[in-house]
Order: sequence, then C-alpha cells, then structure tokens
Amino acid sequence: MGTLFVILAFLIFFVVTLPFCVLLFIIRIFNTRLAARLAQPIVCYGFRFIMWSAGGKPTIEGLENIPMDTPVLFTSNHRSYFDVVLAYGALPCTKITGFIAKKEIAKVPLLNLWMILLHCKFLDRENPRKGLRTIQDAINDVKKGWSMFIMPEGTRNQADEMLPFKPGSLKVAERTGCPIVPVAITGTDDMFEKHVPWVHGAKIKIRFGAPIPTGGIDREAKRLLAENTQAAIEAMIKELPV
Repeated sequence: MGTLFVILAFLIFFVVTLPFCVLLFIIRIFNTRLAARLAQPIVCYGFRFIMWSAGGKPTIEGLENIPMDTPVLFTSNHRSYFDVVLAYGALPCTKITGFIAKKEIAKVPLLNLWMILLHCKFLDRENPRKGLRTIQDAINDVKKGWSMFIMPEGTRNQADEMLPFKPGSLKVAERTGCPIVPVAITGTDDMFEKHVPWVHGAKIKIRFGAPIPTGGIDREAKRLLAENTQAAIEAMIKELPV
C-alpha cells in the first residue's frame, strides 16, 4: 500500500501545484529570485506530504547549524531515492536551495520544472566538459546568494562505509568560500531500496552538522576539504542509529 500512497501523493502534488508552477514561471521571466523564493516552501511542504504518505517518520536534528544569512553547500551521504524528499522537506523553507542532481532527473516530467525554478543543476558525469560547466553554473548561483545541495558519492550506496567523494564535488565551496554544511542521512534505504519495488514506512534521521569554513583557507586545507567533510558525515552517521 505504501507504494500506491507514494504514487498518489506525487500525482496530487503535481496536479494541485501545476497552476502555481505556471504562475511562477511567468514571475521568473521578471524576477528569478522571487520565483525561487516562492517555489521553495511549496516544494518543502509538498515533499513533507510525500514523505508522510510513504510512511516515513523523520527525525530532524541540527537545524540551528544552518547559517541563514549566507549561502552554503549542503553535502550529504546518499542511500536512497528518498534522500532528496527527506532533505528538501527538512530544509528551512526560507533557505533557497538547488540540488546538483544527475542529468537523468531532468527527464522527469513536472519534477524537472520545479527543479528549474529552484535553480537545480543537472550534472552529466559522462561528459567532463559539460560537468565543469554545470559546476560553474552552481558557483555563479552561490555567488548570487543561492545555496546548493550535493551528494558527492555520486550514486546510492547502502554499504556501511561511504563511497569516496567524486573529484571536484566540493569546488562550489572552494571557489566561492561558502561554508560547507555536512549532512548525515540514515534509514531512507529502509523505505525503498531494501524492498524494491515496494515502499515501506520507516524511521529515518537527518542531521545537519556544524558548518565547515572554506573562505580564506590555505592550499593544504583545501586539499583535505573533501576528506574532512566526509569524515564529519561518517562521524554523524555513527551517532544516528535508526
């Protein structure tokens, strides 16, 4: 039944919000930031509804660690398709945030429209030139005040140990000097990946860690940035048994 409820929840979300989506694209012609600011709470509350429909019981910790006066790069582990649903629902609705997602997501009807409104980026990992262009676009948006969310493992991973971060995954922070907020997620694979193709309710947790500064750090600190960020996430995961 969980699978049916999730499908219905997505359909309800897209049908109910479609008129707002069209309106926001009109607003976007004149004011991109306003369109994104209005889209963020719609997606936040919509994804909370979808998570509830799936039977997910999220515990959210560390919201006080998110700087609200500056853009940040959220960096998390990746266990499930539900990670994005959980993360967007957990983020403060006033914190305009775009996800850096794989290019295939750009083909998902309606979802791709909301992602465009929020300045999400679609990364082509098979084409280094296009990938660099996407990262540069994200860098430009962070400089304009948008936050970004990335999962540097590059693919879903249910193993006990995290996969090594993809090279260049933290360039957005390195090039802009924005803080990195490490994010730990546990339990989302219990909702789907461990029961494919069925969706099950589960207890899940997400914790936002203390920001890692990147502005003004030396070359050695930049070299260790990915390693230290991953270590911070791994430490939080060990503290978050479901």
